[in-house]
Amino acid sequence: MLKDCIREEIKALSAYAVPSAEGMVKLDAMENPFVLPDDLRTAMARRLSSLEVNRYPEANPEALKTLLRQTMGIHPAAALVLGNGSDELIQMIALTVAKPGAVILGVEPAFVMFRMIATFVGMRFVGVPLKADFTLDGPALLSALEREKPALVFLAYPNNPTGNHFDAGVLEEVIRRAPGLVVIDEAYFPFTDRSFLPRLLEYPNLLVMRTVSKLGLAGIRLGFLSGPAGIVNQIDKVRLPYNISMLDQAVAMEVLAHGEVLQTQADLIRQQRRVLARQLSAIAGVTVYPSDANFLLFRVAQAPRIFDGLRHRGILIKNLSAAHPLLADCLRVTVGTSEENQRFLDALQDTLR
Repeated sequence: MLKDCIREEIKALSAYAVPSAEGMVKLDAMENPFVLPDDLRTAMARRLSSLEVNRYPEANPEALKTLLRQTMGIHPAAALVLGNGSDELIQMIALTVAKPGAVILGVEPAFVMFRMIATFVGMRFVGVPLKADFTLDGPALLSALEREKPALVFLAYPNNPTGNHFDAGVLEEVIRRAPGLVVIDEAYFPFTDRSFLPRLLEYPNLLVMRTVSKLGLAGIRLGFLSGPAGIVNQIDKVRLPYNISMLDQAVAMEVLAHGEVLQTQADLIRQQRRVLARQLSAIAGVTVYPSDANFLLFRVAQAPRIFDGLRHRGILIKNLSAAHPLLADCLRVTVGTSEENQRFLDALQDTLR
């Protein structure tokens, strides 16, 4: 029968679900809540109107790469490959190292696509549990590194869904001891001052991955991977042709050239994060975890009921209570505008009564 041609591990997966947010205050997907200024949107529309969309996009957009190097401070000797968001980059890296029996190592809970893409490409994923406070279990991680000898290690900095940074010293030890590639995922770089990007060429196996999604351009799906040319150029071989659309390239070129706008918005989100964390912590029965990202993880009794109550009141956040045992009764809320955050807090207190 036709269904017999489908791999069993694919049958066992659940598709990545994106709930409808129509009519809701959308605080579930770590998006920048601020729209671009009118003058920048006008300039962007002008640029888009001149595109010849009957043609294929530039296959290797060097001007965009140059702009990314300038705005992100990428070492001039480091190579760069672009992806359709971080998801495609994760898949490209995994495809490059997916030999029979090869292992991807990470921690859990972490970004779900690390495990899912390992399954997609036929690799085994080994997840080392974090401690109860969501910090790294260094000895366990290094022990797994020695035992599994992974071809690839994924570590997010800061981590999703917990929001915290891992101990940089432990990450350095992982990079030094790893027999294969180590990818530091810095998707939330706009909201923190810590980064491995300046240290790219200190290690021959270190790669750093970023996306512009959290920066405020989630709609264009653009990410980049940077590292030693000898590695990045091999990964580039599995990139599909024309993977960054003409429209995405044009928007990125226009907006990233005005990086001060995005930085101002990121600073506002940082400020709102501090305010929201303080107000959320003041609510009885709520435990808020430290975050260097644009979201807050918090624990509350009967989290599924609270999630449903918030949704009933027009607030959409993320229910993580069944995602991993360490996340029991945990919910995650994106930092929104001051008005959105207040509506969330009011709805939460109303639900808790």
